[in-house]
Amino acid sequence: MYNILVCDDEKDIRNALQIYLTAEGYHVLQAENGQAALEVLRQNEVHLVLMDIMMPELDGMAATSKLRETYNIPVILLTAKSEDMDKILGLTVGADDYITKPFNPLEVIARVRAQLRRYTQLGGLPKREDTLRADGIEMDDKSKSVTLDGEPVTLTPTEYDILKLFLENPNKVYSSAEIYREVWHDAPLGADGTIAVHIRHLREKLEINPSEPRYLKVVWGQGYKLEV
Repeated sequence: MYNILVCDDEKDIRNALQIYLTAEGYHVLQAENGQAALEVLRQNEVHLVLMDIMMPELDGMAATSKLRETYNIPVILLTAKSEDMDKILGLTVGADDYITKPFNPLEVIARVRAQLRRYTQLGGLPKREDTLRADGIEMDDKSKSVTLDGEPVTLTPTEYDILKLFLENPNKVYSSAEIYREVWHDAPLGADGTIAVHIRHLREKLEINPSEPRYLKVVWGQGYKLEV
């Protein structure tokens, strides 16, 4: 059974989400703000976090940034705002996805399933060789670990999936929309900004000089590729 942490300062929203998720077989933990969420994470095994953005004491952005220092579990932000900059900021601090309030329960369940499937790598993709390599980058898909020149690299589930797509298809150029379809398995609405943020994160973790990348290259007007 997966443990899902629902963090929102509105009790009615927490309880509603608990009803939806429990009906799908998930075990739900609750927290009323970001600080409480971090405490729940310290004391429990959590597989996914639904995190509201606007909260007292410690908001969702700050809490997500803080938890990323230790955990690589999926984080889905809940926000009452629909502005693209809020979404981009959420992805920048380490979130994997976002849902805008008021939300459809079916959408919440679908996105939770998708993120958990990505996190546990139990989707319907064909099995491939356990080890993928590109110059100094090595991915062990059995242990879900990545190393750069022999040193371990910590990636979020989404970053892992994007890198895996590139490692499986070195030198192939993917548009933002194509990456979004392959990784999120969803319509690529707002894909350009979302993918740009994740590519920047990958560069920060894999490149000696992110502004002059060795591996993750932009092909102007076309997309991105892993150059080998």
